[in-house]
Amino acid sequence: MNALIVSADNDARSAVQRVCGARTPPITVVREMPGMLSLGAGVTLGKPDLIFFDARGSVDRALEELTRVSAKYPKAMVVLLAPMQSPDLLIAAMRIGVREVVSFPLDLVELNAAIDRLDAKAREADREEGKLVSIVSSKGGSGATFLAANLSYALSAVARKKTLLVDLNLQFGDAALFISDEKPAMTMADLCAQIGRLDEHLLRSALIHVTPDFGVLAASPNADPDDRVRPDHVAAILALARQHYDFILLDAGRQVNAVTIRAMDASDLIMPVLQQSLPFIRNGQRMLDMYATLGYRKDNIRQILNRHDDANPITRADMERGLGHRIAHLMPNNFEVANESINQGEPVLRLARGSNLSKGLIDIVRSLTESPVSHSGSIIRRLFARNPVPTH
Repeated sequence: MNALIVSADNDARSAVQRVCGARTPPITVVREMPGMLSLGAGVTLGKPDLIFFDARGSVDRALEELTRVSAKYPKAMVVLLAPMQSPDLLIAAMRIGVREVVSFPLDLVELNAAIDRLDAKAREADREEGKLVSIVSSKGGSGATFLAANLSYALSAVARKKTLLVDLNLQFGDAALFISDEKPAMTMADLCAQIGRLDEHLLRSALIHVTPDFGVLAASPNADPDDRVRPDHVAAILALARQHYDFILLDAGRQVNAVTIRAMDASDLIMPVLQQSLPFIRNGQRMLDMYATLGYRKDNIRQILNRHDDANPITRADMERGLGHRIAHLMPNNFEVANESINQGEPVLRLARGSNLSKGLIDIVRSLTESPVSHSGSIIRRLFARNPVPTH
């Protein structure tokens, strides 16, 4: 990040430059302006991302120069260094677009906090849209909800991704119960009833916050006979979520209806969950045929073989031949750990970090994030030591 300091005060310039140099990574001061009303006197060495503007002195003169600086560098964020006894200046500066003000005498902690807020806003604006992944059950009892909940937690806790789990099972969805005993402030149906007020604050207020970077939008505990959750509602919620989360995982269940199709249409990946049996092969074939009819690209479909067991007479190769599609991920069979996780409402990675289920989850995380996430026990311990998870 580059910064421009506009101030006639040597002490103020030195203080700001010290703060910039002490940050990690340091902020480069591209040029120090020795005084106001001199911006046109030379060429700035690099376009600034951040401008520290000393607004002491004449209010009219300060606003004139601030307007000129803002017009020349419209993409730069401004920290106004101003006497707090000038409300007219502050109001006018806000109209110009200034959102951070630090008062004199300069408080370096306050100055750093203002930079932090602007840096966070810049990163949020530059961040790519979140990836939308639909976890689909090929047949009842596949374990899709268990995987959707635990994979969401793993993306947050291991890969440090801001993650949202959305329960799209409108007939008694229970994804939240797999990882939390908290009751939601609002369900999907409640949020859809207020769709006209939808914004980031309303979305966040509706979630169960399992960790600071992982939230769950729960389904209603009752069926949805009134069709309160409509396809356009879901599309609006997912579009907003993409702006604020790295990953949005959908527990889409087995239902094929207007809501789930709208969600899958928007998905970057569809991940059907199967097990090693002939009924799963038959249902998996039907689902793949349906996806082809809907126009979904084959390479955007990554199948997960859950409860994989090498001793099963139906092998992975048999499954792939029967489906006519490769299986992307294997989740090993470990009934005891999975059952304990479900009964306690605790994510597997929190309950049994060294288990083969944790390894399987981390392998999928690595694939989704395309990052070298290690699944060794020592690495996992270090990750959780750096990011302790609150207990219930």
